[in-house]
Amino acid sequence: MRHFLTLRDYTKEEILEILELAAKIKRETKNKVFKDYMPRNTLGMIFEKSSTRTRVSFEVGIYQLGGVGLFLSSNDIQLGRGEPMSDTSRVVSSMVDMVMIRTFAQSKIEEFAKYSKVPVINGLTDEYHPVQLMADYMTIQEAGLEKDLVVSYVGDGNNLAHSWLMLASKLGFELRIATPKGYEVNQNILDEALNFAKESGAKIIIGNDPKEACKDATVITTDTWVSMGQEDEKEKRLKDFDGYIVDKEMMKLGKPNAVFLHCLPAYRGYEVSEDVIEGEESLVFEEAENRLHAQKGVMVWLSRQINK
Repeated sequence: MRHFLTLRDYTKEEILEILELAAKIKRETKNKVFKDYMPRNTLGMIFEKSSTRTRVSFEVGIYQLGGVGLFLSSNDIQLGRGEPMSDTSRVVSSMVDMVMIRTFAQSKIEEFAKYSKVPVINGLTDEYHPVQLMADYMTIQEAGLEKDLVVSYVGDGNNLAHSWLMLASKLGFELRIATPKGYEVNQNILDEALNFAKESGAKIIIGNDPKEACKDATVITTDTWVSMGQEDEKEKRLKDFDGYIVDKEMMKLGKPNAVFLHCLPAYRGYEVSEDVIEGEESLVFEEAENRLHAQKGVMVWLSRQINK
């Protein structure tokens, strides 16, 4: 059973195959051609973390593929009352065709997948956000920036940074990550990415200087400095991340055609300035829409693996 828990589990060829499928389905969608790739399929969507883009994109996506999405808040199912993840998995996966989970620890989704009878998709954990990276790279492809790609990630060494490490190390492009001291990426994940990079030829640079990281970059990206569950750290984080805002001066350090990406929600004036996110270099809202199309590619690809 193939799951989509982290890009670690996928080859370069598989990632590009999914994105090619996503691009095909997107073209059809834009032409108002809705094929029943997953007729009468049910997607169970378990949310232990709230979301805008994840819920809308998966629910609309499965509908456009011919199926239906079932929203399951942890407050509405027995997980919220302490039922073991393994029990929830065996019950839910016996009634649906696919499951998407947005939760906290990566270990929780991995436990669910272990006992699941159907494919499981990671809609976000504290460690990884693989569906976001599929949308990000799809946006990069559409902008024609894959050749000699240099991505600079500025900010917190969080699930986005970890997912960029996995994507770069699998596809073989240059990735530079600049974080404040004390907010670096997980060392085990970095070591794993560096090992993958030996085969793909990826160049991974880790440091603490955002300006150095952004020099001659083709893509500059960031994420919120205060993620869900970190609200009590807000004042400290705002102080520690001083100088890491992606503003016009930061963007000027990149190549003339450099673009800006952000997974959203964005907090203008903190990790990104208003004039950047609303500027010509911003592909943020194209990127957000591509969550829908990239995730349709993931769902259809996974459904096809079942029949192989």
